Amino acid sequence: MKRAVQINSHTRNKRGVDAVGTLFGDWMEALGYETRRYERELIGDHLLFRAPVSGKRRRILLLGHLDTVFAPGSFEEWREDEEWVYGPGVCDMKGGNIVALEALRAIHEERGRIEDIDLLLVSDEETGSDDSKMVTSELAREYDICFVFEAAGPEGAVVVGRKGIGTFEIFIEGRAAHAGTSYEKGCDANLEAAMKLQRLAALTDLERGSTVNVGKIEGGVGANTVSPHAKLLLELRYAGLKEKERLMQALLEATERSFVEGTSARLAGSIQRDVMEPNAWQRELVEAMERIGGVRLPLERRGGVSDANIVAAAGVVTIDGLGPYGDGDHTPAERALKRSFTERIELMRKVLAAHQERGEIA
Repeated sequence: MKRAVQINSHTRNKRGVDAVGTLFGDWMEALGYETRRYERELIGDHLLFRAPVSGKRRRILLLGHLDTVFAPGSFEEWREDEEWVYGPGVCDMKGGNIVALEALRAIHEERGRIEDIDLLLVSDEETGSDDSKMVTSELAREYDICFVFEAAGPEGAVVVGRKGIGTFEIFIEGRAAHAGTSYEKGCDANLEAAMKLQRLAALTDLERGSTVNVGKIEGGVGANTVSPHAKLLLELRYAGLKEKERLMQALLEATERSFVEGTSARLAGSIQRDVMEPNAWQRELVEAMERIGGVRLPLERRGGVSDANIVAAAGVVTIDGLGPYGDGDHTPAERALKRSFTERIELMRKVLAAHQERGEIA
């Protein structure tokens, strides 16, 4: 893992991301995998490592990402002590990719061949998977189960729910006027923005798991001018599809309604990743994993998103949080617990070995 962590793979550092991808490519091809490369010009290539298809088993996709959030020169340190390893991506998520790799290595050593288990490593997860999400969504249709190797939760918790997320902008047009001599001739876009902000903030419902955050406001020309334009940048998150419908309808209504006469507005943006809702198929799969692995796997829902959202939205039974346990991710204090690597590799070795033997897990 040290070799992968020491290569800077900030999302915009194509050379570094591709270098990490090459490293994993060498390791996976040694296990009999073929590499399908989705070449990109400005970001790293997405890589799908394909095993032979037997036609006898349910197909499994292992999912991770190659990129990290740290720009070149900002945090490229590797160190370790008796309990922890420290460095960019040790838990988010080069460490998770290593868990998947080592589990596959163990199975290959035992059986000499792996079938029906593929690994997808994308290059832009940390910036929202804007490029890779179409690749992931299309590929997901080929699989029955997906295991995602983002960091584990406390006590080895696996992730069965993630909120959906959307980012939007509201562009508001008013009419400029001199604030001293012609105030009544203006239509204040800033005031309209303030009225819309209050309407949007009121949509937050923490009991339902929904938040609407207007994170940035821009507008106006100067203190002596009635504002002719304004812009709101907002994010919404939701824990269920009904909440998505409520928030989207309210967002459209808040955009279309003019609180200040003479102003108008338009909405731009989209849902980045749809909600991953817990379901009975997940529960059945987790229970089977507990039996096979001889462990207890607490369940966790997270407000943050991952590529698990994309695969789950495609209808694939998806379990996330199968990487090592760690904390401090997205900061220079990022670390991962050493023993959690051993635990997760052994769990996934047993689960994937059972799949190779029986064709099923649950």
